[in-house]
Amino acid sequence: MNSEYYIAAGSGSKDGFDVVVTPDSAGWSESSLWTITLAPGASADLNSGGDEIMVVPLSGSATVSSDGTEFTLRGRASVFDGPSDFVYVGKGSAYTIGSRDGGRFALCGARAEKKLPFRYVPAADISVELRGAGNCSRQVHNFGTADTFEADSLIACEVITPGGNWSSYPGHKHDENTENESELEEIYYFEIAEGPDGSNGFGYHRVYGTPQRPIEVLEEVRTGDVVLVPHGYHGPSVAAPGYHMYYLNVMAGPGKERAWNIVDDPEHTWIRGTWADQAVDSRLPLHTASEGA
Repeated sequence: MNSEYYIAAGSGSKDGFDVVVTPDSAGWSESSLWTITLAPGASADLNSGGDEIMVVPLSGSATVSSDGTEFTLRGRASVFDGPSDFVYVGKGSAYTIGSRDGGRFALCGARAEKKLPFRYVPAADISVELRGAGNCSRQVHNFGTADTFEADSLIACEVITPGGNWSSYPGHKHDENTENESELEEIYYFEIAEGPDGSNGFGYHRVYGTPQRPIEVLEEVRTGDVVLVPHGYHGPSVAAPGYHMYYLNVMAGPGKERAWNIVDDPEHTWIRGTWADQAVDSRLPLHTASEGA
């Protein structure tokens, strides 16, 4: 459909970054994402400005230095090789990312009011959750969620969906601050595993609104694609049979509480009740942290 909320791989590159999503480019106020590819031996000098940042290796390893401290990110071979270690950079901080062997890195960002310390989190400390059941089974890496990591406003996680499965399902939303819901802008960044013969995989992602706030997105997604969710129900994310799907979620909102509270599309919330009678997909977990690069 080529919605304004869909950014095809390569079309969002700018200033040496492969992907650039900022409040200005997205037309919202809080959430950001940059991805960068570093050649072997290359480095990038950056500044977080008004954002707090989580630096997450997508592939490869790196060092990240800031305020006289340096952390080494062991990283991983690919996003399908378990969770990676990461570093957190507070607002108003100069920092440098360098990679001896080269790699690709995601910089998850959100507007922040307070500056928190520069920190490192090893992959072994990241919670791996198996969510759903049957063909709604998926694997969630809760590295930067509100209940697992301290930040000012940024929330981030990764989801692995085995080929043929549905995730972000049932469709749900978080676009109002209510007793049961948090107002959060969300970015989906996708990578799709190749087939055994090197063929290029794909999937689909849906966003749809309410009568009061309409939005309609239905896109085929491939590696490097981005979908923006300013409001509305989102899901499913569907992985084509034979091709595992990865997506990185980056969220933040204007509310005072850093929380990820959602409400389901009432038409489909009954689906959750069927999972108790089904087993989790036996392909999960696809990898463990110790199997990473």
